Amino acid sequence: MERVVILGRGGAGKSTLATTLGTATGLPVIELDKHFWGPELEPTPHDLWSIVQGELAAEDRWIMDGDLGPHDVLEVRLVRADTVLLLDYSFPRCAWRALLRSRETADFWRWVWSWRRRSRPLLQKAIAAHAGNARLHVFRSPRATARFVARLS
Repeated sequence: MERVVILGRGGAGKSTLATTLGTATGLPVIELDKHFWGPELEPTPHDLWSIVQGELAAEDRWIMDGDLGPHDVLEVRLVRADTVLLLDYSFPRCAWRALLRSRETADFWRWVWSWRRRSRPLLQKAIAAHAGNARLHVFRSPRATARFVARLS
C-alpha cells in the first residue's frame, strides 16, 4: 500500500481514517478538502483541480482522502492508486457525524442524502474504469474499517 484513495459520503470519517492510516503506515496524508475549497468555500475550477490533483498524485507515496461529489475529478488520483477504500456507511451515521462536526450547506445535505443512489454508482464506475489494478476495499461500518486498520498495525 503506497498510494491510497479514500472515498465515501460526507461525514463518513474519511479524514479521520486517513490520519489513522498515515500513523499506522508512515504514508503522508493529503486532505483534498484543504486543496480544493477556497477561503469563501468556493470550489476550485474543474480544469485547475485536475492540474492540482495531478501534481499531488505524482508523488510516490500518499493517502488522499476526499470525495468532492459533483465537483470531483476522480480519474486523476484513481489512475495512480494502488488501494481504494470506499466508506459506504449509512445516512444516519454520516449525518450525525456531520452535525457534530460543523454547520453545512443545503448542497452538502442534498449530496449526503442522495450519495448511495447518485454518487456511489458513479464512484464504482470510476473505480472500475480508472483503478482496475488497485485493491478495492468497501467498508459498510466503522467496525469493519477498524478491523482493516488493526490488521495493518
